[in-house]
Amino acid sequence: MKSGRSDPRQLSLEDGFWAIPKPPQLLPGSLAYSDELCGALSHALKETPLSRGEVAARMSDLAAAEISEATINAWTARSKGGHRFPFGYAAAFEAATGSIVLQQLLASKRGSLVLIGQEARDARLGQVRRRIAALREEERSLMGGRRK
Repeated sequence: MKSGRSDPRQLSLEDGFWAIPKPPQLLPGSLAYSDELCGALSHALKETPLSRGEVAARMSDLAAAEISEATINAWTARSKGGHRFPFGYAAAFEAATGSIVLQQLLASKRGSLVLIGQEARDARLGQVRRRIAALREEERSLMGGRRK
């Protein structure tokens, strides 16, 4: 499986910085992203070394459902608007393709950031260090600026 970061717009802590995402303005139609979903699915399918048939078979196993290559083709065809990708298959699709494109797409629509593995650990460590610093500052304040 590939690294979880197949979308170059997804910043990483490995890059040395990342922007704090802001929730997009919620306007009528702003969360209608069927075309983007088709694009994300297609991108993941192009990036995986597996064929669409192999992805379908792996998804079928993981989701305990019958998913065919034709179904995957319908999900990725913008012209087949009536064939919407079921959210319940998102985890199976990502596991089968080795991607996180669906998590990234949803996160981008809600102003979130997807952190995987070491990135998540590093972010949590930063939170803990900020809490420790705040507690030390509170301690100094309570002691009137004196240290024991």
